[in-house]
Amino acid sequence: MLEVLGIEPSAEAVYRLLVDEPGFRIGDMAERLGWSEERVRSALNQLAELDLVNLEDGCLDAVPFNPDIGFGFLLSRATADLSRRQRQIESAEQAVTALSARFNANRPSRHEIIHRLEGLDVVRKRLEDLASTAERECLSLLPGGAQLPDTMDASEPLDRQALERGVRIRSVYQESFRNDPPTLEYVRWFTRLGGEARTVPLLPMLLVVVDRETALVPIDPQDGRAGALEVRTPGVVTALALLFEQFWAAGTPFGQDPPRNEHDLTPQERELLLLLSIGCTDEVASRRLGLSLRTVRRMSSQLMNRLGARSRFEAGVRAAKEGWL
Repeated sequence: MLEVLGIEPSAEAVYRLLVDEPGFRIGDMAERLGWSEERVRSALNQLAELDLVNLEDGCLDAVPFNPDIGFGFLLSRATADLSRRQRQIESAEQAVTALSARFNANRPSRHEIIHRLEGLDVVRKRLEDLASTAERECLSLLPGGAQLPDTMDASEPLDRQALERGVRIRSVYQESFRNDPPTLEYVRWFTRLGGEARTVPLLPMLLVVVDRETALVPIDPQDGRAGALEVRTPGVVTALALLFEQFWAAGTPFGQDPPRNEHDLTPQERELLLLLSIGCTDEVASRRLGLSLRTVRRMSSQLMNRLGARSRFEAGVRAAKEGWL
């Protein structure tokens, strides 16, 4: 307890023993403490240097001084050192405040900062950080149908931890993900754990919004591995969150069949007709919808037969005239 005054524990033990047993000699103390006489003598020398004991008869006897006097000086010195240290800390604090003011004066507002995250590994690391600190909600648009296996492996513990903390997680997937068994199984696990998922036929890009304060969007929507932009500008984040809500409202809850409209069209069929009406080929529609080329060709043929059209473009035009779009 007295180390703060510069007294080692061994010296403190010897002093306490002398206070309790004033007549003890070095041999007595060594026997009581179970130490060597050399160790006791070393402790006594330290106490003598601090004017806490008086050594007599060649260090064979030691008499403790009044603690009020000896320790009073040490306490006064420690208090003075503490006051000096406190003043130094206050000065350092003022210097840090001044440096922080200069730093912030030369940087854009925190609301305007956009970080460029280069490469998939950097993006994943940042997503881990955001997921571990999320407090309220995480929103995601996940285009492309099948998700990368390593992406799902990395997301599983993060989703579990966030849901256990009470964070609400909502994800919108592209309907074509149902054709990929690993992705389908992951979404089943995710919803059983408390996550919420919906599907839509087509999504424009990858999007993640955390606590409506931070958003991640791809640098290149056509190449998710290129990296992402981390945005914290309130106006932009709010707009991106509203974009998510639009898709969420239009989505089909996971576990339910996509509803058919008054023309007996599923959302996926309607989206395909929209793509055909603007001249997209089956190949382009396949990539956009995340479906195999064979599936798109089969759907296109069925829609053409229903509309009595001889080409895909004509099917799109007729669908528009008939009010299907």
